[in-house]
Amino acid sequence: MTDGPVPARATRIAHVGIAVADLAAILPFYRELLDLPEVPLADADGARIAGLQAGESLIELLEARSSDSPIGKFVARRGPGIHHICFAVDDLDGTLARCRQMGIRLIDETPRLGAEGKRIAFIHPGATAGVLVELTEL
Repeated sequence: MTDGPVPARATRIAHVGIAVADLAAILPFYRELLDLPEVPLADADGARIAGLQAGESLIELLEARSSDSPIGKFVARRGPGIHHICFAVDDLDGTLARCRQMGIRLIDETPRLGAEGKRIAFIHPGATAGVLVELTEL
């Protein structure tokens, strides 16, 4: 064993969130055609969530539980499609602090609990070329 700081792990894609109109209708495409194994995930933020393992990352299929939920509003405005990409970082608090220092607009100023019980925070898509970015810790 060596003494000293633990080396940082590389930022990686944790998951891609895909908003869907009908979870039951689209799941066979991912499970049967693409042969992605399902990973149990708890529902969160007003969405039913189906997780699928794609290599080292997850695909989260997100179906609105109500029309006024974030996913319900997204599907009504834009239709089904990629909702967000989530990056796992070593230090969520430090990354958010760097965002604030750089003037990057945040949706979540402080981390909150998301699916899988992990601490998460979203960056406003206006700061990321129109892409909703979620951050979570490794």
